[in-house]
Amino acid sequence: MKDETSELKEKTIRGGSAKVCATSASLLLRLGSLIVLARLLDPRDFGLVGMVTALTGVLSLFRDFGLSAASVQRGTVTKEQTSTLFWINVAVGAALTGIGLLAAPLVSAFYKEPRLFWVTCVVATGFIINGAGVQHSALLQRKMRFTTLALIDVTSLLISIVIAVSMARARYGYWALVAMTISAPLVTTAGFWVTTGWIPGMPRRNAGIRSMLRFGSLMTLNSIVCYVGSNFEKVLIGRFWGADAIGIYGRAYQLIRIPTDVLNSAVGEVAFSALSKLQGDPNRLRRYFLKGYALVVAVTLPVTVACALFADDVIAALLGPKWKDAVEIFRLLAPTILAFAMANPLGWLLGSIGLVGRAVRIALVFTPLMLVAQVMSLPFGPKGVAFAYSAVMTLWVGPVIAWAVHGTPISFADVVAALSRPLFSILVAGMLALGVRLFCGGMSSPLARLPLEVTVLVVGYLAVLLFDSEQRSLYLNVFRGLKRPAAVTERA
Repeated sequence: MKDETSELKEKTIRGGSAKVCATSASLLLRLGSLIVLARLLDPRDFGLVGMVTALTGVLSLFRDFGLSAASVQRGTVTKEQTSTLFWINVAVGAALTGIGLLAAPLVSAFYKEPRLFWVTCVVATGFIINGAGVQHSALLQRKMRFTTLALIDVTSLLISIVIAVSMARARYGYWALVAMTISAPLVTTAGFWVTTGWIPGMPRRNAGIRSMLRFGSLMTLNSIVCYVGSNFEKVLIGRFWGADAIGIYGRAYQLIRIPTDVLNSAVGEVAFSALSKLQGDPNRLRRYFLKGYALVVAVTLPVTVACALFADDVIAALLGPKWKDAVEIFRLLAPTILAFAMANPLGWLLGSIGLVGRAVRIALVFTPLMLVAQVMSLPFGPKGVAFAYSAVMTLWVGPVIAWAVHGTPISFADVVAALSRPLFSILVAGMLALGVRLFCGGMSSPLARLPLEVTVLVVGYLAVLLFDSEQRSLYLNVFRGLKRPAAVTERA
């Protein structure tokens, strides 16, 4: 038992370190591509692609039908089950591609934009590509080969960015973004096949996958409901306010979501795999979850405050002057960074211990509230929608934490205790940074001012946060994990 515990801890730390390194690289690549493409393309180009992806994004949630999570969550999975799941994923991907092709004229008519027909057709091909790599990715996760997964993610992102920037420089306009959207899954799936070396066998009718299909269907339903609640406002803005409006709103939203999405990708796979292996040991599961939860929130807090306080400087430095209309939207959406960081780990917890039904019920309550707020705020334009989105997320996060952890090894008091020190630290650091902001407001350009503001915020935050010995021990352990040689061989 002790050897198994040590092995799991070692794999978790090593996997987390690899994912954090990949996250850092991914964050830099995403920001770099956004900075470059924002200067090469117009808001309307982003808006046209955003109109399509806001709708096809619903279909993308079906691409693995939750079967990758089902494979990882199960204690044991046979070769016959994995092969059968593979063919189900391919069939689902092919069906989604067909639906996307059939929906292309409807999407074009809905937005009253003829150019969206071929954009929708091309984007739809990504579904079958993704479907062919789902179980290969799950195999890597089950073996906790997170270094391999991280390398594939970064490589696919880098290649897709190179393609997009090259096409944008050649004046292909919005097609550069379409190429970026479709090339990333193609490279990722190829990477999964090469690194696993697994060739699926023929599907079996009685492979014993019924419970996995049920688990996967609940995961998919939860994802769909959450997606509708979190993305329907983009459909509304695109339909009623046009491509320019959704282009500006979409870039602000993308910037806001980059930290959360990248961090969720970095920690989520590792946390879900580790917690799934600990579902029979409540005490260890509680310790692992709370440490990971505190780390996610602690990393997210300074990003949230920086985006809220320095929104004008962030937009000016990253996107340039032609995106100044995105500043207020960006500032209004900033609280959602923290809200998502506090809510996303609850999904890892509920999924790992098999309480997917509860996650679905939470989503079914949240989504109608968000949809009502979005519709009511639509007459006030993108800024009104951003305010409503942020307000609902902020007010919802407390009740959702209490509901999610009820009856689990983690109590609401545990979560409050994990959050208290980082929240106090960012309050002090935010006041210091705001003072610097007010003092230097008219003294320099955004490019010169932003690094100073962020440095004061981060240094002040770390000084207060790490003053506590228990907090310092937690983050030093993570840092030691990052310093471990990357060449450590992953266990099969």
